[in-house]
Amino acid sequence: MAGTFTQIYIHIVFSVKGRRRLLQKPWRFEVFKYMAGIITEKKQKPIIIYGVEDHIHILVGLKPNMCISDLVREIKNNSSKFINQQNFVVGKFAWQEGYGAFSCGHTSIKNVYDYIAGQEEHHRNKTFQEEYLNLLKEHNIDFDEKYLF
Repeated sequence: MAGTFTQIYIHIVFSVKGRRRLLQKPWRFEVFKYMAGIITEKKQKPIIIYGVEDHIHILVGLKPNMCISDLVREIKNNSSKFINQQNFVVGKFAWQEGYGAFSCGHTSIKNVYDYIAGQEEHHRNKTFQEEYLNLLKEHNIDFDEKYLF
């Protein structure tokens, strides 16, 4: 075969350090746009970025030359700097150390997109902890709950 052809979609989830409710609506979308720029700069495809006060979800089209952990590190480091430079919060803003990354097939992209877009509605009835545990279980990821929260 003359070329390399891939279709890799990853749903990334991470929270504010301590799951503090710091991502406020007046400036949250500026941060999401900034993150999309980071992803684009890394030559990856941002599909949707959305979240609520204490965590975010990112759906990204990933090329095989990009390591997920490298991309997440770039997003978190640069967006933290941006939030702090803009003085969006009192004190120092930081993201949690870990993250979740879940693969998605092409046929499930619309469902994942709609799920991410509906975060505000979704979290009227479910906490981040409940949501994250469900994602881990749905994707058959082994975990020890004492290391999650």
